[in-house]
Amino acid sequence: MTSSRPRVFIACVLPPAAAKPFRDRYDAVFNATDRVLTADELVAGSIGAAILVVTATDRLDAAMITQLPPSLRIVCTYSVGTDHIDLPALAARGLTLLSTPDVLSESCADIALLLMLGAARRAVEGLALVRGGAWGGWMPGQLLGSDVHGRRLGILGMGRIGRAVARRAQGFGMRVHYHNRRRLDRALEDGAQYQPVLQDLAIVSDILCIACPGGAANRHLIDGTFLDQMPAGAIVTNISRGDVIDDAALVERLQDGRIAAAGLDVFDGEPTIHPAYRTLSNVFALPHSGSATVETRREMSRLLCDGIDVVLAGGQPANLVR
Repeated sequence: MTSSRPRVFIACVLPPAAAKPFRDRYDAVFNATDRVLTADELVAGSIGAAILVVTATDRLDAAMITQLPPSLRIVCTYSVGTDHIDLPALAARGLTLLSTPDVLSESCADIALLLMLGAARRAVEGLALVRGGAWGGWMPGQLLGSDVHGRRLGILGMGRIGRAVARRAQGFGMRVHYHNRRRLDRALEDGAQYQPVLQDLAIVSDILCIACPGGAANRHLIDGTFLDQMPAGAIVTNISRGDVIDDAALVERLQDGRIAAAGLDVFDGEPTIHPAYRTLSNVFALPHSGSATVETRREMSRLLCDGIDVVLAGGQPANLVR
Protein backbone atom coordinates (compact mmCIF):
# COMPACT_ATOMS: atom_id res chain seq x y z
CA MET A 1 0.00 0.00 0.00
CA THR A 2 1.41 3.41 -0.97
CA SER A 3 1.74 5.93 1.86
CA SER A 4 -0.15 9.21 1.49
CA ARG A 5 2.45 10.96 3.61
CA PRO A 6 5.34 12.87 1.95
CA ARG A 7 8.45 10.76 1.40
CA VAL A 8 11.55 12.01 3.23
CA PHE A 9 15.02 10.60 2.62
CA ILE A 10 17.33 11.20 5.60
CA ALA A 11 20.92 10.74 4.45
CA CYS A 12 22.31 10.15 7.92
CA VAL A 13 21.77 7.82 10.86
CA LEU A 14 19.87 9.72 13.54
CA PRO A 15 19.58 8.70 17.19
CA PRO A 16 16.10 7.45 18.12
CA ALA A 17 14.93 10.69 19.75
CA ALA A 18 15.94 12.67 16.64
CA ALA A 19 14.51 10.15 14.17
CA LYS A 20 11.11 10.04 15.86
CA PRO A 21 9.71 13.36 14.52
CA PHE A 22 10.45 12.25 10.96
CA ARG A 23 8.95 8.80 11.51
CA ASP A 24 5.85 10.28 13.15
CA ARG A 25 5.08 12.80 10.41
CA TYR A 26 6.34 11.38 7.13
CA ASP A 27 7.11 8.32 5.09
CA ALA A 28 10.71 8.42 6.33
CA VAL A 29 13.56 6.45 4.76
CA PHE A 30 16.94 6.55 6.52
CA ASN A 31 20.51 5.96 5.42
CA ALA A 32 21.13 2.43 6.67
CA THR A 33 24.87 2.27 5.93
CA ASP A 34 26.20 4.16 8.96
CA ARG A 35 28.59 6.10 6.72
CA VAL A 36 28.54 9.24 4.59
CA LEU A 37 26.83 8.47 1.30
CA THR A 38 28.35 9.14 -2.10
CA ALA A 39 26.74 11.65 -4.43
CA ASP A 40 25.27 8.81 -6.50
CA GLU A 41 23.81 7.23 -3.37
CA LEU A 42 22.27 10.54 -2.28
CA VAL A 43 20.63 10.91 -5.67
CA ALA A 44 19.40 7.31 -5.67
CA GLY A 45 17.98 7.62 -2.16
CA SER A 46 16.10 10.77 -3.15
CA ILE A 47 14.18 9.12 -5.99
CA GLY A 48 10.47 9.43 -5.21
CA ALA A 49 11.14 11.67 -2.20
CA ALA A 50 9.79 15.18 -1.73
CA ILE A 51 12.30 16.06 0.98
CA LEU A 52 16.02 15.33 1.33
CA VAL A 53 17.76 15.74 4.70
CA VAL A 54 21.56 16.05 4.66
CA THR A 55 24.31 17.01 7.09
CA ALA A 56 27.43 19.16 6.85
CA THR A 57 29.39 16.10 5.72
CA ASP A 58 27.28 15.73 2.58
CA ARG A 59 28.58 17.81 -0.33
CA LEU A 60 25.81 19.09 -2.58
CA ASP A 61 27.73 20.63 -5.47
CA ALA A 62 26.25 21.88 -8.72
CA ALA A 63 26.83 18.62 -10.59
CA MET A 64 25.11 16.58 -7.91
CA ILE A 65 22.19 19.00 -7.56
CA THR A 66 21.41 18.80 -11.29
CA GLN A 67 20.99 15.03 -10.85
CA LEU A 68 18.43 15.25 -8.04
CA PRO A 69 15.06 13.76 -9.03
CA PRO A 70 12.14 15.98 -10.11
CA SER A 71 10.06 14.72 -7.17
CA LEU A 72 12.25 16.70 -4.76
CA ARG A 73 10.87 19.98 -3.40
CA ILE A 74 12.79 20.64 -0.18
CA VAL A 75 16.37 20.15 0.97
CA CYS A 76 17.04 20.28 4.71
CA THR A 77 20.49 20.56 6.24
CA TYR A 78 20.99 19.22 9.73
CA SER A 79 23.22 22.20 10.52
CA VAL A 80 23.32 25.99 10.73
CA GLY A 81 26.06 26.36 8.12
CA THR A 82 25.31 25.91 4.42
CA ASP A 83 28.83 26.06 2.96
CA HIS A 84 28.53 22.40 1.91
CA ILE A 85 25.70 23.28 -0.48
CA ASP A 86 25.92 25.14 -3.79
CA LEU A 87 23.19 27.69 -3.13
CA PRO A 88 22.98 29.13 -6.68
CA ALA A 89 22.62 25.61 -8.11
CA LEU A 90 19.89 24.87 -5.57
CA ALA A 91 18.10 28.08 -6.54
CA ALA A 92 18.38 27.19 -10.22
CA ARG A 93 16.53 23.95 -9.48
CA GLY A 94 13.86 25.87 -7.56
CA LEU A 95 14.49 23.87 -4.40
CA THR A 96 13.68 25.24 -0.94
CA LEU A 97 16.46 25.01 1.67
CA LEU A 98 15.85 24.74 5.43
CA SER A 99 18.48 24.75 8.20
CA THR A 100 18.60 24.52 12.02
CA PRO A 101 19.39 27.97 13.47
CA ASP A 102 19.01 28.85 17.16
CA VAL A 103 18.35 25.38 18.58
CA LEU A 104 22.02 24.38 18.72
CA SER A 105 23.49 27.74 19.78
CA GLU A 106 23.56 27.01 23.51
CA SER A 107 25.05 23.53 23.16
CA CYS A 108 27.77 24.81 20.84
CA ALA A 109 28.53 27.62 23.28
CA ASP A 110 28.91 25.06 26.06
CA ILE A 111 31.49 23.24 23.95
CA ALA A 112 33.34 26.51 23.35
CA LEU A 113 33.88 26.93 27.08
CA LEU A 114 34.95 23.29 27.36
CA LEU A 115 37.53 23.86 24.61
CA MET A 116 38.86 26.97 26.32
CA LEU A 117 39.17 25.25 29.67
CA GLY A 118 40.57 22.03 28.25
CA ALA A 119 43.23 23.87 26.29
CA ALA A 120 44.11 26.37 29.03
CA ARG A 121 44.33 23.78 31.82
CA ARG A 122 46.28 21.15 29.84
CA ALA A 123 43.52 18.58 30.01
CA VAL A 124 45.10 16.28 27.40
CA GLU A 125 48.26 15.89 29.49
CA GLY A 126 46.32 15.56 32.72
CA LEU A 127 44.10 12.78 31.37
CA ALA A 128 47.14 10.93 30.02
CA LEU A 129 48.90 11.21 33.39
CA VAL A 130 45.97 9.76 35.32
CA ARG A 131 44.93 7.11 32.81
CA GLY A 132 48.50 6.03 32.16
CA GLY A 133 49.14 5.37 35.85
CA ALA A 134 52.09 7.75 35.97
CA TRP A 135 50.57 10.29 38.35
CA GLY A 136 52.59 10.38 41.56
CA GLY A 137 50.42 12.82 43.49
CA TRP A 138 49.98 16.57 43.80
CA MET A 139 53.00 18.80 43.21
CA PRO A 140 53.03 22.61 43.09
CA GLY A 141 54.68 22.77 39.68
CA GLN A 142 52.73 20.00 37.98
CA LEU A 143 51.00 20.77 34.68
CA LEU A 144 50.74 24.50 35.23
CA GLY A 145 48.22 25.91 32.81
CA SER A 146 46.76 29.37 32.48
CA ASP A 147 43.65 31.06 33.85
CA VAL A 148 40.57 31.58 31.73
CA HIS A 149 38.83 33.94 34.14
CA GLY A 150 39.68 37.59 33.70
CA ARG A 151 41.28 37.17 30.28
CA ARG A 152 40.35 38.90 27.03
CA LEU A 153 38.16 36.78 24.75
CA GLY A 154 38.07 37.57 21.06
CA ILE A 155 35.04 36.19 19.22
CA LEU A 156 35.25 35.94 15.45
CA GLY A 157 31.63 35.92 14.33
CA MET A 158 29.11 37.40 16.75
CA GLY A 159 26.01 35.61 15.51
CA ARG A 160 23.70 33.54 17.68
CA ILE A 161 26.43 31.14 18.76
CA GLY A 162 29.02 33.87 19.27
CA ARG A 163 26.64 35.83 21.49
CA ALA A 164 25.87 32.69 23.52
CA VAL A 165 29.62 32.23 24.04
CA ALA A 166 29.92 35.87 25.11
CA ARG A 167 27.20 35.45 27.75
CA ARG A 168 29.04 32.49 29.25
CA ALA A 169 32.36 34.31 29.13
CA GLN A 170 30.93 37.13 31.20
CA GLY A 171 30.32 34.61 33.96
CA PHE A 172 34.07 33.95 33.95
CA GLY A 173 34.78 37.66 34.23
CA MET A 174 36.23 37.74 30.72
CA ARG A 175 36.43 40.94 28.70
CA VAL A 176 34.80 40.26 25.35
CA HIS A 177 35.90 41.69 22.01
CA TYR A 178 34.44 40.69 18.67
CA HIS A 179 34.81 41.09 14.94
CA ASN A 180 31.90 40.93 12.50
CA ARG A 181 31.30 42.19 9.00
CA ARG A 182 29.01 44.72 10.67
CA ARG A 183 28.75 46.02 14.20
CA LEU A 184 25.84 44.73 16.27
CA ASP A 185 23.21 46.93 17.84
CA ARG A 186 24.46 47.99 21.25
CA ALA A 187 21.73 45.99 22.98
CA LEU A 188 23.04 42.81 21.35
CA GLU A 189 26.66 43.69 22.16
CA ASP A 190 25.89 43.47 25.88
CA GLY A 191 29.15 45.23 26.74
CA ALA A 192 31.34 43.48 24.16
CA GLN A 193 33.78 45.74 22.31
CA TYR A 194 33.65 45.80 18.52
CA GLN A 195 36.88 45.49 16.57
CA PRO A 196 36.17 46.61 12.99
CA VAL A 197 39.59 45.43 11.74
CA LEU A 198 40.30 41.69 11.90
CA GLN A 199 43.95 42.12 12.85
CA ASP A 200 42.93 44.33 15.78
CA LEU A 201 40.95 41.39 17.14
CA ALA A 202 44.16 39.36 17.15
CA ILE A 203 45.93 41.93 19.31
CA VAL A 204 43.29 41.82 22.08
CA SER A 205 42.58 38.05 22.01
CA ASP A 206 44.23 36.21 24.88
CA ILE A 207 41.75 33.52 23.86
CA LEU A 208 40.21 33.41 20.40
CA CYS A 209 36.87 31.71 19.72
CA ILE A 210 36.09 31.17 16.04
CA ALA A 211 32.32 31.17 15.50
CA CYS A 212 31.97 32.53 11.95
CA PRO A 213 30.73 30.67 8.87
CA GLY A 214 33.15 28.62 6.80
CA GLY A 215 33.41 28.55 3.04
CA ALA A 216 35.56 30.24 0.44
CA ALA A 217 35.10 33.78 1.80
CA ASN A 218 36.54 32.86 5.20
CA ARG A 219 39.02 30.16 4.21
CA HIS A 220 42.29 30.54 6.18
CA LEU A 221 41.08 33.77 7.73
CA ILE A 222 43.14 32.74 10.76
CA ASP A 223 46.58 32.56 9.16
CA GLY A 224 50.16 33.08 10.26
CA THR A 225 49.84 36.86 10.16
CA PHE A 226 46.83 36.82 12.48
CA LEU A 227 48.38 34.27 14.85
CA ASP A 228 51.64 36.23 15.12
CA GLN A 229 49.75 39.30 16.32
CA MET A 230 48.06 37.46 19.17
CA PRO A 231 49.48 37.96 22.68
CA ALA A 232 52.13 35.62 24.06
CA GLY A 233 50.52 32.52 25.56
CA ALA A 234 47.35 32.92 23.50
CA ILE A 235 44.84 30.11 22.97
CA VAL A 236 42.89 29.40 19.77
CA THR A 237 39.52 27.64 19.83
CA ASN A 238 37.26 26.76 16.91
CA ILE A 239 33.58 25.75 16.97
CA SER A 240 32.60 26.82 13.44
CA ARG A 241 34.31 25.27 10.41
CA GLY A 242 37.82 23.88 10.13
CA ASP A 243 38.72 25.69 6.92
CA VAL A 244 38.74 29.05 8.73
CA ILE A 245 42.14 28.08 10.16
CA ASP A 246 45.34 27.65 8.17
CA ASP A 247 46.32 24.35 9.80
CA ALA A 248 49.99 24.52 8.81
CA ALA A 249 50.36 27.98 10.32
CA LEU A 250 48.65 27.01 13.58
CA VAL A 251 50.59 23.76 13.94
CA GLU A 252 53.90 25.56 13.45
CA ARG A 253 53.06 28.03 16.21
CA LEU A 254 51.76 25.34 18.56
CA GLN A 255 55.02 23.45 18.09
CA ASP A 256 57.26 26.42 18.81
CA GLY A 257 55.11 27.83 21.62
CA ARG A 258 54.05 31.10 20.00
CA ILE A 259 50.49 29.82 20.52
CA ALA A 260 50.19 28.11 23.89
CA ALA A 261 47.33 25.76 23.09
CA ALA A 262 44.35 25.09 20.87
CA GLY A 263 40.87 23.73 21.54
CA LEU A 264 39.38 22.39 18.33
CA ASP A 265 35.98 20.83 17.66
CA VAL A 266 36.08 21.15 13.86
CA PHE A 267 38.76 20.48 11.27
CA ASP A 268 39.49 21.19 7.63
CA GLY A 269 38.73 18.03 5.64
CA GLU A 270 37.33 16.16 8.62
CA PRO A 271 37.42 13.33 9.52
CA THR A 272 40.82 13.46 7.81
CA ILE A 273 42.74 16.05 9.81
CA HIS A 274 46.24 17.48 10.04
CA PRO A 275 48.28 14.66 11.61
CA ALA A 276 49.94 16.94 14.15
CA TYR A 277 46.61 17.56 15.86
CA ARG A 278 46.61 13.89 16.89
CA THR A 279 49.99 14.07 18.60
CA LEU A 280 50.47 17.56 20.03
CA SER A 281 49.83 17.56 23.77
CA ASN A 282 48.72 21.20 23.66
CA VAL A 283 45.80 20.43 21.35
CA PHE A 284 42.52 19.65 23.11
CA ALA A 285 40.45 18.13 20.31
CA LEU A 286 36.88 16.88 20.06
CA PRO A 287 35.17 15.09 17.13
CA HIS A 288 32.76 17.84 15.97
CA SER A 289 30.68 17.51 19.14
CA GLY A 290 29.28 21.03 19.46
CA SER A 291 25.62 20.12 19.03
CA ALA A 292 25.92 16.53 20.24
CA THR A 293 23.33 16.34 22.99
CA VAL A 294 20.12 14.34 22.99
CA GLU A 295 18.08 17.48 23.58
CA THR A 296 19.68 19.43 20.74
CA ARG A 297 19.43 16.59 18.23
CA ARG A 298 15.72 16.24 19.04
CA GLU A 299 15.16 19.99 18.65
CA MET A 300 17.05 20.10 15.35
CA SER A 301 14.73 17.43 13.96
CA ARG A 302 11.63 19.14 15.35
CA LEU A 303 12.65 22.46 13.78
CA LEU A 304 13.22 20.87 10.38
CA CYS A 305 9.92 18.98 10.53
CA ASP A 306 8.03 22.12 11.56
CA GLY A 307 9.64 23.98 8.66
CA ILE A 308 8.77 21.21 6.21
CA ASP A 309 5.14 21.33 7.31
CA VAL A 310 4.98 25.09 6.79
CA VAL A 311 6.55 24.88 3.32
CA LEU A 312 4.22 22.08 2.25
CA ALA A 313 1.30 24.23 3.43
CA GLY A 314 2.51 27.11 1.26
CA GLY A 315 4.10 29.24 4.00
CA GLN A 316 7.55 30.56 4.86
CA PRO A 317 9.07 29.03 8.00
CA ALA A 318 11.47 30.79 10.35
CA ASN A 319 14.30 28.41 9.40
CA LEU A 320 14.04 29.12 5.67
CA VAL A 321 17.46 29.73 4.07
CA ARG A 322 16.13 30.31 0.55
